[in-house]
Amino acid sequence: MKVIKIGIASQEEIRKRMFAVAKGELRVKSSDPKIWFTSMRSLAQVLSDENRALLQVIRSSKPVSITELADLTGRKQGNLSRTLKTMANYGLVKMKKQDRALVPVVCGDRIEIFV
Repeated sequence: MKVIKIGIASQEEIRKRMFAVAKGELRVKSSDPKIWFTSMRSLAQVLSDENRALLQVIRSSKPVSITELADLTGRKQGNLSRTLKTMANYGLVKMKKQDRALVPVVCGDRIEIFV
């Protein structure tokens, strides 16, 4: 089971952490979050009930394209593409190119949040 670890910190705290890692002052542990949000509100927008349901559909149905995922979920393809792009930017999904289609793949089975 792959766990996606998400941290919540202010922009300043995230920046300080990144600089400390870059300078070698802080070592990143495997138990540390890999994805960071600046607030619970921004996390809640990305992981809304609707988007968590979307992740579950991707995980269970393994659609072969965004078009198939749109058919499975009843969501419009344009809206779905924007949502998947946002989730991909945060590392929650990967968009794999297969033939001529982009195939969404969920990056983990479970999410842990660190505050």
